[in-house]
Amino acid sequence: MAEFSLNFMDNIFALHKELKERTYQHGGYQAFKISDPKPRDIHKASVRDRLVHHAIYRIVYPYFEEKFIFDSYSCRIKKGTHKAINRFRYFSLKVSKNNTQTCWILKCDIRKFFANIDHQVLKNILAKNIVDENVLWLMTQVIDSFTSPQPSPCKGEGIKGLPLGNLTSQLLVNIYMNEFDQYAKRELKTKYYIRYADDFVIFHENKNYLEDLISEISKFLENKLKLSLHPDKVSINTLSSGVDFLGWVNFSKHRILRTSTKRRMIKKIKKNTTPEAVASYLGLLLHGNTYKLANKITKLYFEKKKISNI
Repeated sequence: MAEFSLNFMDNIFALHKELKERTYQHGGYQAFKISDPKPRDIHKASVRDRLVHHAIYRIVYPYFEEKFIFDSYSCRIKKGTHKAINRFRYFSLKVSKNNTQTCWILKCDIRKFFANIDHQVLKNILAKNIVDENVLWLMTQVIDSFTSPQPSPCKGEGIKGLPLGNLTSQLLVNIYMNEFDQYAKRELKTKYYIRYADDFVIFHENKNYLEDLISEISKFLENKLKLSLHPDKVSINTLSSGVDFLGWVNFSKHRILRTSTKRRMIKKIKKNTTPEAVASYLGLLLHGNTYKLANKITKLYFEKKKISNI
């Protein structure tokens, strides 16, 4: 960032010239790993390329935002995880008729989502929606700048993969999965459907109906988007037995934090506590039934603070 800023105007004008003359080429990525909590491979673009990503996002996002369904919640303005879990509660009350009948929930997850986004399928979707050749050319430069290091399980398939780390990747996967969202709402006629990134849930009072949907969903994902459901992460459960969605285990009348998240939170506070971290955790816990956990975190913080002051 500092290096780019040293000759800021020269770099900006040079970038503008390349974009205008269509000689721009996306650079490589710096790879590193994070755990949040499971290991993920992040690929970071250069400052120069990230400026292009933001420019693309600023222009393209408003256009596609109008095309997305209401109940898609990942990486969208005025959406997010909290809105999604509140919508989850609203749908559960509608289907269960205020907890007076059984509510079944189909929960699905897509296998290696970002790594399996097919470049050609994505470009075809963009071409159906964008008529400006310059925009399509530029987005193609970004899409083709990365290839998943994991080989596709199916021989003969095209280039795949979007990098976790690009702002444009967040938009592109929503554009990609909007094809499935529209299919779920228009063809399957799923009234109570929520998607966040590659996780989605469908609510219904009939378990057999949801079981029949699985094969239809799987066919569409494989045939149209070249994606597959994660075999170990497809489940149908009743609301009363608890449904794990976006870090919360949701029940008929309450929701609690996932056990693994609780343990990780306590471990981090014991290891290294700051007032900002505690405030952040307590703010998160306000979205669920977590009175005891909030008290425990507060107590741990003040005990550790007291010891450090001795």
